[in-house]
This record gives sequence, structure tokens and C-alpha cells, in this order.
Amino acid sequence: MNGFLYGVALQWKLDIRSKSLLITCYVVPLLFFAVMGGIFTSINPEAKHTLIQSMTVLGVSTGALIGLPPSLVEIYGSDIKKVYKANGVPLYLGLVSMFLSSFIHLLIMCVIIYIVAPIAFGAALPTSPILYFGSLAIFIAVSLSIGSILGLWVKNQAKLTMISQVIFLPSIMLSGIMFSVNLLPEFFKIGGSIFPATWGYKLMVGDGSYLVNLWPLLAILLAAVILCGLLLRGLQAE
Repeated sequence: MNGFLYGVALQWKLDIRSKSLLITCYVVPLLFFAVMGGIFTSINPEAKHTLIQSMTVLGVSTGALIGLPPSLVEIYGSDIKKVYKANGVPLYLGLVSMFLSSFIHLLIMCVIIYIVAPIAFGAALPTSPILYFGSLAIFIAVSLSIGSILGLWVKNQAKLTMISQVIFLPSIMLSGIMFSVNLLPEFFKIGGSIFPATWGYKLMVGDGSYLVNLWPLLAILLAAVILCGLLLRGLQAE
């Protein structure tokens, strides 16, 4: 247990010095929030009621789908994996420690948005902070699980970047954070329902039944955990 906690703490320190993580978990989401927050609320004053949730979905998706996978490739697509095996370190340790470290960084970024949005743009705070942050934690975990699959599955950095963008862009465009999904054709509504961003946004804004929005996220998380386990087993056998 002490070794595991040490590994997580070490990964946290390494991530703090990582320019890639700094950009994807802090700079890009917060810069987009600073620019688009004013635009959204100026064009549509009603956006103040969902500004925190929409900017949070964007930030979490950026960090989880674009920031995490390359970091995992650096471990499992390089000689670091051999070092793990040679020293008897479980391969899952790298994934779990990076998952937890990224979770904390994304949560910090979301808290910054939560605090600054009402001050800078007059955004409305969620009616139930406890329910909101509980929903946020679930959404972050699910998003990171998708990023974990990408990082374990794709070994080539160039291909990984392309695949990450293919998942990231439609998940943002079809989630409802940019415009109402009611404006989309039925085909795109169905397509958007396969992405965690759609359900995470609905869960955090309270759009519809809480349980109806929660179970797709839990189903995606369960499937992702199983798939990550299978991918790690395959890496162990290599």
C-alpha cells in the first residue's frame, strides 16, 4: 500500500512538471473558458445557467482524451514497460497512478471554473454543490477511462493524436455544450449519445432523470475497466 501511494505521489510530482499536462489540463481549458465564457453569455444570456457545466465538460474532455493518452504511451509504448517487468512492478501501477494524478489535476481545473465563472461572467452556481461535484467526479472518471483505453491500445503517437481528435471533436460538438441537441438531426442525436460528454453534461445540469443519465456513464465505465484489464494482460504477455 505504501508503495502504491508513493507511486501516485511520484506521478503527481512528475505531472506537475509536465508541459503536456499543463497545456491540456489547465492552459487550453481555462483559456477557452476565459474567451468563450464572455462570448457565450453575450450572445445568449441564458447560457449563464449552464456555463459552468459546459466549460467543465470541455475541460475534462480535453485533459482526458488529448492529455492522458500520450502520457500512457510514454510508459507502455516504450522501454519503461520493460523496466516495470524487470523489477517486478505490476503493469497496472503506471495506469492507476496516472489515472489518479490526472483526476486530481482535472478536478482542480474544474474547481477554478466553478469559482471564477460566477465572478467573471455572472454564471449561476449549481443548486446542489454536493450532487454537482459527485456527478463531476463520475464524469471525470469515465472520461479518463476512455483516455486510458486509447493510451493502452494505440502505440503510435501520430495515430493516437488522430484517433483522440476523432473522438474528442464529435463528443464536444454533439454533447449540447455548444448548442442545444434539439437543433441536431436525429442521426446526430443518436451519435452523440455514445459519448460520455453528452451524459456528463446532462447529469451536471440536471437535464432529465438523474438515474437515466447516470446509468450510461456507469455502463461505459464498467466496459472501459474490463477493456483496460484485457489490454494490460496483452501488454504483460508481450
